[in-house]
Amino acid sequence: MTEPMPLPPAMMKRAREFTGPAAPARPAATVVLLRPSGPGFQVYVLRRRSTMAFGGVYAFPGGAVDPSDRPRTLRDDWAARLGVPREQARAVVGAAARELFEEAGVVLAGPAAEPDRTVADADDPTWESDRAAVLRRELTMSDLLARRGLRLRDDLLLPWARWITPEFEPKRYDTWFFVALLPGAQTARDVSGEADGTAWIDPAGSADLPMLPPTRHTLRQIAACGGIPGVVAASAHRDAATPVMPRIDISPDGTATLAI
Repeated sequence: MTEPMPLPPAMMKRAREFTGPAAPARPAATVVLLRPSGPGFQVYVLRRRSTMAFGGVYAFPGGAVDPSDRPRTLRDDWAARLGVPREQARAVVGAAARELFEEAGVVLAGPAAEPDRTVADADDPTWESDRAAVLRRELTMSDLLARRGLRLRDDLLLPWARWITPEFEPKRYDTWFFVALLPGAQTARDVSGEADGTAWIDPAGSADLPMLPPTRHTLRQIAACGGIPGVVAASAHRDAATPVMPRIDISPDGTATLAI
C-alpha cells in the first residue's frame, strides 16, 4: 500500500542522499500504552530530546534489546507471534517491559505465587531507586522482580506489529510494537531523562505532532478500533512476525510518500 505521510526535512534529506550500504538493524521493542478516556482511550507518548537519534519527534516508550533481557514468561507462544527463535522472542518481550519501566515508571508484574494479579503500587520511592538501578544496568529487571517476589506479566503485552527502519537511516532498528493497558494503581510519568516532554493524547487527534511513520501509522490503526475492547480484540489477529519494511518515495515536487 502507499500512504501520504509528512516527513521531517532531515529525514527527506537522508532519503535523497543515501547511496548505501545500509547499517544493520538492531532488535528493539516499543510499547503503546493506553488508558481509558470517556468512551475511548488515550495513548502515552514522549518527545525525544533533540540530541538523541530520531530526536524532536513524539514516540512510544521503547528502545533496543539489552543482553540482560531474558525474563521468565507466562506465555509460551512468543516465538510464533514474533517470528523469531524462543530466546530472541523472550529478549524482545523483556526489552518491552524493561523500557516501559525505565521510561514511564510502569511495571507489568504480579506476585510470583499469583502471577495473574498485577502489582498494586509501583509509585513509592523504593521503586524509583530500583528503576534508576535498572536504567544504569546495575540491576536487571528479572533480578528486581525476583527480589520483590514478583514475575513479569507478559500476558499484558499484546503484540501488534514489527517495523524495520528504512535503509537510508544511519541508525536502524528491527522493532516489535506491543500494546498494553495502564495498570489501574499506577501512573505513567517522565522519568528517563530521554524526553523533553510527555503527554496522553487522543490517537485520532495527533496530526499536528511530529512523528515518525511507524508511530503515526500505528496510532491510525488503533484509533480505528474505536475503544480499548476493540484494540484488545484486534491484537489477537495482528501479524507481529512479518516485518513491515517501509520505503520513502520522493516525487520531483518534493512530496514524500510512505510506501508499505
